[in-house]
Amino acid sequence: MPTAVLTDRERVAVQAYLRLLHTVRAAFDAAGGPPGGGRPPVVPPGVLAEAERALAEAGLTGNEEEFFRLLHSWCPQP
Repeated sequence: MPTAVLTDRERVAVQAYLRLLHTVRAAFDAAGGPPGGGRPPVVPPGVLAEAERALAEAGLTGNEEEFFRLLHSWCPQP
């Protein structure tokens, strides 16, 4: 399997996205209960801001196709 060599900024963007993804999953897990019941899950604004800033610094804002190609090459699904 080929491996991608990411720039430092690309790697930071991928890592920030993965942190955001794990935070969102944890928020939904913590919300528990049936859909529509209780309070909606909360994602800390700082986590989202970190991901947005990292994407911008890597030049990937608005270029989701390239970003997800990098993400898949660095962290492929099993």
